[in-house]
Amino acid sequence: MPLSVRIISKQPPGGRCGLYTGYAEVLARHLDLTPETDFSASQDAHGQGYPSLWLAGRPVAPADGVIIMPADLLAALRAAGLSEENLQGLAEGLEEPLERMMEQAG
Repeated sequence: MPLSVRIISKQPPGGRCGLYTGYAEVLARHLDLTPETDFSASQDAHGQGYPSLWLAGRPVAPADGVIIMPADLLAALRAAGLSEENLQGLAEGLEEPLERMMEQAG
């Protein structure tokens, strides 16, 4: 199965929904794919509702149980079969949306 990226977000996105959308944009640029965004009124973090980020048909689970970090995404991408060569430079790119969210949170 080709790699797919899906975001489940509230409308309008904010906080983690915005962060996960930022991650998806980085993945799209780095891996040349088109992420899918679904808007939901149902809150179910890391499940069928918002905020969720899915890779290859499975939700990414954060190691801390709260927020998906770049390391969580890299681990999920490795588990989905991406090689270290495909992941080169991705960690730095994934830090950008996280830093942006932290600055906005003040």
